[in-house]
Amino acid sequence: MSSEFNKVAILGGGLLGGSLALALGAQCSLWSRREETTSLANQAGISGATSDLTEALAGADLIVLAVPVGAMPDLISKAIAAGLSSNALVTDVGSVKGMVHATLPPLLAPHGIAFIGSHPMAGSERGGIEAALPTLFQNAACLMTNDQKAGDDSCGKLERFWKSVGCRTSWLSSGAHDQLVARISHLPHVLAAAGAMVALQTPDNGRFGGGGLRDTTRVAGGDPSMWAEILIENRAALAAPLRDTIDELREMLALLESGDHENVRRWLATAKSRRDALSSTH
Repeated sequence: MSSEFNKVAILGGGLLGGSLALALGAQCSLWSRREETTSLANQAGISGATSDLTEALAGADLIVLAVPVGAMPDLISKAIAAGLSSNALVTDVGSVKGMVHATLPPLLAPHGIAFIGSHPMAGSERGGIEAALPTLFQNAACLMTNDQKAGDDSCGKLERFWKSVGCRTSWLSSGAHDQLVARISHLPHVLAAAGAMVALQTPDNGRFGGGGLRDTTRVAGGDPSMWAEILIENRAALAAPLRDTIDELREMLALLESGDHENVRRWLATAKSRRDALSSTH
């Protein structure tokens, strides 16, 4: 684990926050406003779990925001009031970066605190501290954003931090990030949900479904409130890939209606080649 930070304060005790705390061990504190979560964290072996924000922040020089993006500005304001050090570096693990770069730096900059965005592409349809795993970040891509041009030293330290828990890091702008994850993360969730809506219109259908149904709808089992927030926050970037999907489905429908076997095969072959290329990168 990274030793460049004296103490990491993880604010938020969900799947990502809990998994990061397990990966770091004694090097961190974990804050949650819910005492039930801190109790579960302690049971899971996270010794620095607390519902006291001042206690969690004491001595911390890296702050990781692991709460929903919409809750981050208020939490940062509370953290500043609770003694957030001006020497600390703040990052997050949110799924949408345009909003955090627009809202957090104006709160932090007057106090001389730098912000760099982070998005480890790790997760599960299961949520909460109960699902946390110390290996969750192993070989996960971590997309990093530095719209406010934090210094090279801070960028290097944070990049090495994510690598120390197993991530592969890449840098891009917040706008490019949001467009990318709209296609590779947010669109697949919408498609999984749509598949569940259509295939399981009659719930009893699920008794007859095989692995394909389970695999293609798995992520639709994620927390609806969390995903509704993510999709609304990134709706501008998500619109284009959704329209592309509708166009592809219309094309397939037209091919099927005309009985065009060869072009149906070509459509499926193109999809297979792209899926095969994905498999070779993991």
